[in-house]
Amino acid sequence: MRRANVSHQVTDLPNVDPGQFKVPGIGDFSKIGASTHRPRFLLLYGSVRERSYSRLLTMEAARLLEAMGGEVKIFDPRGLPLPDSEPETHPKVVELRELANWSEGMVWCSPERHGAMTGIMKAQIDWIPLSQGAIRPSQGKTLAVMEVSGGSQSFNAVNQMRILGRWMRMLTIPNQSSVAKAYQEFDDDGRMKPSPYYERVVDVMEELFKLTLLTRDISPFLTDRYSERRETAAELAKRMSQTKL
Repeated sequence: MRRANVSHQVTDLPNVDPGQFKVPGIGDFSKIGASTHRPRFLLLYGSVRERSYSRLLTMEAARLLEAMGGEVKIFDPRGLPLPDSEPETHPKVVELRELANWSEGMVWCSPERHGAMTGIMKAQIDWIPLSQGAIRPSQGKTLAVMEVSGGSQSFNAVNQMRILGRWMRMLTIPNQSSVAKAYQEFDDDGRMKPSPYYERVVDVMEELFKLTLLTRDISPFLTDRYSERRETAAELAKRMSQTKL
């Protein structure tokens, strides 16, 4: 099927800026190159306990992603200040933001506390801005969410993180992991025992890896928005007018 005539479409849309209106086509994807470097993943966990099950689960996820060929970095939240309590130049804030910019996909893993993700988890996400100048640290990147709990299986924390992932303009994968009674699922060496819970973690990391390969090169195209193109054009016109004054 041929594309509809763009000029005719815009004529029927009087509130649309024809200069910034684009008709997406399958051919647009053929113009996008393919990266050859290892997929890059940032993993965050939400507890600083000595035996933190969210950290242990995160480390299992890291091993799986590395075994699939990924490059993985885990952020240690110890020493990260509360949001807005310190300037953005704080070393831990700088470290976290640099890792967010570096990554192509993320894993967020939190304990469930009082029916929600922990404050430690939320603080890390809050320190990652939606934009840093022209850089969007999270937009278009893949995300997998996991949680651990001390009691029966729950999905409160992963559901909250899904909402945050959407707010951060991330591509949150459909699958997820929730490990109940986490204290029973790890051995004395901190390794996760064989179980359906472990197999689900393998599934989640496999899905994350695949979708990262699929989307990391096309995410700039997928996240290119009409409203933002209009805003950019308007700002450019304003600057040009000021130059002429």
